[in-house]
Amino acid sequence: MSATPPGDVRSATQEVGALLGQIIRDEDPSAFARIEAVRRLAVARHFQGAAGELPALLDGLSADEAFKVVHGFACFLQAANAAEDAMQARRASLGEDAIRLDDVLDALAKEGVTEDQVRALLGKGLIVPVLTAHPSEVRRRSVLEHAQAMRETLGALAHPDCGPDAETLSEILLRETALLWGTRLLRSVKPTPEDEVDNTVAVMRASLLSAIPAVYEAWERRLGPELPGFLRLGSWVGGDRDGNPFVTGEVLRRALARQAEAVLGHYLEEVHRLGVSLSLAEDLAPPTPELKAFADSLADPPAHQAREPYRRALTLIYARLAATYQALVGRPAPRLAAARADPYASPDALVADLERLLSSLRRTNARAFSRGPLPNLVRAVRVFGFHLASLDLRQNAAVHERVVAELLAKAGACDDYLALDEAGRQRILLAELAHRRPLVSPIVCYSEETARELGVFRAAAEARARFGPAALGAYIVSNAGAVSDLLEPYVLMKEAGLFDPIEPSAPLRVEPLFETIADLRAAPEVLAAYLETPLIAGLMRGANAHQEVMIGYSDSSKDGSYLTSSWQLHRTSAALSALADAKGVRLQLFHGRGGAVGRGGGSSFEAIVAQPPGVLRGRMRLTEQGEVIANKYADAALARRSLETLACGVIAASLRPAFADVSAADVEAMDALAETSRRAYRGLVYETPGFADFFFSSTPIAELSELNIASRPVARQAARTIESLRAIPWVFSWSQARLMLPGWYGFGAATKEADLERLRAWWRGWPFFRATLRNMEMVLAKADLAIGARYAELVADVDLRAVIFGRIRAEWDRTVDRLLAITGQTQLLEHEPRLAEAIKGRLPYIEPLNHLQVELLRRRRAGEDDPKLHEALLMTLNGIASGLRNSG
Repeated sequence: MSATPPGDVRSATQEVGALLGQIIRDEDPSAFARIEAVRRLAVARHFQGAAGELPALLDGLSADEAFKVVHGFACFLQAANAAEDAMQARRASLGEDAIRLDDVLDALAKEGVTEDQVRALLGKGLIVPVLTAHPSEVRRRSVLEHAQAMRETLGALAHPDCGPDAETLSEILLRETALLWGTRLLRSVKPTPEDEVDNTVAVMRASLLSAIPAVYEAWERRLGPELPGFLRLGSWVGGDRDGNPFVTGEVLRRALARQAEAVLGHYLEEVHRLGVSLSLAEDLAPPTPELKAFADSLADPPAHQAREPYRRALTLIYARLAATYQALVGRPAPRLAAARADPYASPDALVADLERLLSSLRRTNARAFSRGPLPNLVRAVRVFGFHLASLDLRQNAAVHERVVAELLAKAGACDDYLALDEAGRQRILLAELAHRRPLVSPIVCYSEETARELGVFRAAAEARARFGPAALGAYIVSNAGAVSDLLEPYVLMKEAGLFDPIEPSAPLRVEPLFETIADLRAAPEVLAAYLETPLIAGLMRGANAHQEVMIGYSDSSKDGSYLTSSWQLHRTSAALSALADAKGVRLQLFHGRGGAVGRGGGSSFEAIVAQPPGVLRGRMRLTEQGEVIANKYADAALARRSLETLACGVIAASLRPAFADVSAADVEAMDALAETSRRAYRGLVYETPGFADFFFSSTPIAELSELNIASRPVARQAARTIESLRAIPWVFSWSQARLMLPGWYGFGAATKEADLERLRAWWRGWPFFRATLRNMEMVLAKADLAIGARYAELVADVDLRAVIFGRIRAEWDRTVDRLLAITGQTQLLEHEPRLAEAIKGRLPYIEPLNHLQVELLRRRRAGEDDPKLHEALLMTLNGIASGLRNSG
C-alpha cells in the first residue's frame, strides 16, 4: 500500500478508492470483479462517451449480488466525501477557497467601511446557526464516525510534515476503510427523538464547543480584544413538534439535560487541564489579593497546593462546577471533585471566578495570557452558559387552535372557538390574556393532543427556571396566517407561567413562520396587524422592541417553483424590514434553509450577501440540518471554517454599499418572471391530471418512508397527494430520480421571451440573481435526464408517462439554454471548473446506484420480497443521497 500523501481531491479520492478496492478484492474476489466491471462501464460512459451496457449488466443481478454492488459503490461515495472534505479543509488552512475575515475586511475597507464600524455592528449583532433533526441525514452515526476518522487521517497525510508518520497514517486509513466496508450502512430501526438529541449533542460537543471560542480568538487578533458575543448556537432538536407527535415535554427535558451534560462536562475537562498547567507558586508569580482571597476560601486544600493559589482556586471552581453538574444533570460528575462546594447559581458566577484567575495572570504577564485555554474557557461560558444551545420550540398553528378551542370549551369560556371569524377569535384570546385566571382545571380530562401540548409548555417553564433564561430561544408558529395564530401560544404560555398578563412579559417570544408563496405575500399585513395589537405593542417597549420572523424556503419552493420562491423570499424580507422600521421595531430574520437548492441550499456566503440591502444589520439565524450538519460541523476545523463563512457573509451583507442598479423597472420585470415561473410550475405539478400518479410511480417516495432516517413522518397525512407531502421528501425523491425538478422547473418558461440583455446585466451585477442562478446551475449539473427517463419507465400508463416526461424534458432544454445564454457559457459550470470536476468525478459512482434502484424498485413493486433485495434497495437511497451531498 502506498504511503504517498494525497495532494488534491482527485488523488485523495483515488487513494481511498484503491484501498477500498483492495479490501473488497481480498475479502470477496467475485464481488470485486462485478463491482469493477460496473465501475469501468460507468466511467467509460461519463469520460469517454461510450454508451455501454450498464443497465443490462445490472438488471440481471441476484439479490445478494445487487446488495454487494450497492454496498461497494455506497461505501466508495462515503470515502470520496471524506477525501473531498479533507482536501477542502487542507486548502482552507492554506488560505485557499476559504472565506476569511481578513479578505472581507480588506474588501470593505476599499469601499470606505472601517473596522470600528465592523465592531459597532457586532456589538448589536447576533449570528446563530440552529441545528435541526429534519429527515435528510441518511447516514448512521457509526458510518459518520468512520468517515470522520478517514477525513482526519487524509488531512494528516496531506500535511507536508507528516514524514515518518505517513506509514502509520496509511495503516490507520486502511483500517478505517476496512471498517467502513464491513459496516451496515442502514439503521435497523427508526431513530427516536432521544436518539436525535444524542446525535446532535455529540456534534456540538465534538466540534462547536471548541470552534466557536476559536473563531472569537482569531477575530480578536484583527478586531481587538473583548468582542461582543455575536456568535451563538441554537437547536430545534427536542423542541420541534410540528408534525412530530413523538416530541413531548419529557423529550424537551432530556434535550436540555443532555446539552447541560455536554457543556458542563466540557467545562470540567478544561478546568482540570488548567489545574494541571497552572502550577504557579505564589512567591514566584504573586497573585492579586482578590485571587489570593478566593483561593484561600477553599476549605481543607490538598497539601501539595499550599503555595499554589491558582491550583487552589481551580480546585474550588471544579468543586462548584461538579456540584452544578449534579444539580442540573442529575448524577455525579465523571471525575469526582477534591472538595465540597455549592453549585453555581448562574453562568455569570462561573465567569466571575474564571475572570479572577485571568485578571491575576494578566497582571503577572499580560502577553503570555492574553490568549489561550483560560480566555477561551471564559468566552465559552459566556456563549454557551449552562445550556449549550438555545432550544426553539415549534408547532403548527392548527394544533394550537384545536388545543385552545378545547380549553375554552371545557372552561365554559367559548363553546365553539373554531367557528369564530378572525375578529371573534382575537376578541376571545385578548380577553383571556387580560387576566391571570387559568383555563386548565386539574379535575377535567383533556384529549391526548391537548394534554401533550400542555405538558410541553410546563416542561418549557421548568427548563427555563432550571437552566436559565437563555436555555429557550423562540416559540415558532408554522402556517401562521393570522394574528390569532400568534396569540394562541400566549394563552398556553399563561397556563404554564411563561406569560404574565398583569405585568406583561413573555420570556419566550412568539414568532411566525411564513412558508407558502401566499403566506409570504401576506406576511407584511399579518405582521403589521400583530404589532398593532395593544397587548403586543405593550411587549415591544424599549429594549424589548424586537421581533423575529422566520421565512421558509422548503414549502415556498414546493408551492410555487424555485425562482418564484427565491424572489418572493427576497421581496418579503425587504417588505418586513421596511415595516419594522416604520413601527420602530428591530427585525431579525430566521432563515429556514435546507441542504438542497430547492430548499434554500447552496453557498451560504452567496445566499447571505444576496439578501436585500439593509435587512440583516448584523443579525441572522438560519437552520442547519441533515447531511449539512456533518458536512459543515463534523470536526472543529470544518466547523470553524463554516462559522467564519457565515459571520463574514453577515458582515459583508450588512456593511457593504447597496447594489444600486436595481430599478423599479427591474423589480417589476422580476415580478413578472416569478409569476410566469409559478404558473408553469403549478401547471405541471398541481394542475396536470395524473401528475401525482406519475410522481409516486417514478420516484422512490413510497420506499423513502421505509428508510429509518428520522423520527418525524414523511407526510402530514396518509393521502397520496402532492399537497400532503412534506417538502423534504418531495425534494429528496426528485433528487434520487436525478431530475431535481424542484430546483429548476419554471425558469425556462419564465425567461424564454425575457430581455436577454437585461438578464445578462442582472447576472453580472445583481447579487440576488447571480446567487439564484449559480445554485440552479449546480442542480442542473447533478441532474441527468437519461437516468430520469429510466425512472419514468416505472409509470405503467405509457401515455401519462410520455406527456409528463415530455413536458419535463422540454422545460429542461429551455432552462439550460437560457441559463447558458445568460451566463455566456457553452456548457454548465464552465466558469467553475473545480466544482465541475468534483461533480463529474463522482457521477460514474452514483449512476450505477440509480440503475440498480430502478431495477430493484421494479422487482420490489412486482412482489419480490427477498429481504436482501429490500435492503439493497434502501441502501441505494442512502448511497445516492451521500453521493449528491445536498439532496434533502
